[in-house]
Amino acid sequence: MSYQHKDLAVGRWNELAFVEQMANIGSEVERALNWRIKKNADYAQKAFERALELIDLTLDSGRSYARLKEIARLREAIVDYFFGANQFLSSEGSWRSYFLPFTYASRRNH
Repeated sequence: MSYQHKDLAVGRWNELAFVEQMANIGSEVERALNWRIKKNADYAQKAFERALELIDLTLDSGRSYARLKEIARLREAIVDYFFGANQFLSSEGSWRSYFLPFTYASRRNH
């Protein structure tokens, strides 16, 4: 598989705390949302794919079951929002609100 985040894919991702992983995923989702607003579908798609890549790296990391369940649901909901029927009734604001605490917590820890 070809990774966009090559340095993370080779093991550095597993060294990050869960909060940092979620903040990084949130950054890519933010980019996808921002590019979508700017009507740049190509860049939005690429940012979305990078977010999925990070989600998949988290799922493959072997972390605790409770977190894996949350990440798997996150993956399902985000794919539904960007490319599905939006059955979960997600919104741009709900995604920003979901990831914001992870960003704050990650920054606070550094």
